[in-house]
Amino acid sequence: MAKQTRKKRKHIPQRTCVGCRTVQPKRSMTRLVRTTEGVQIDLTGKFAGRGAYLHDLRSCWEAGLKGPLARALKTEISAEDHDRLTAFIESLTEETESTIEM
Repeated sequence: MAKQTRKKRKHIPQRTCVGCRTVQPKRSMTRLVRTTEGVQIDLTGKFAGRGAYLHDLRSCWEAGLKGPLARALKTEISAEDHDRLTAFIESLTEETESTIEM
């Protein structure tokens, strides 16, 4: 009998957006990290520290900044960090959550 070759499917890491609680592939979200300097936006996904994920949608970021982000990072978000994250929100699109692939 001939041996069948099966192609292994590559594992795709899944993460939950703290703003809308939707599970999506890790690469489709932006990671935020708690560091000693405060909360940092980790576009590379390689910073050391406790992380949380948000979609690149303004609605998810606004919902996350109301409290779920601080709980996920287990820290208080300082006024300086809040201002920096709010400035980043301005660069995001205003698409609705229906554009997120379920």
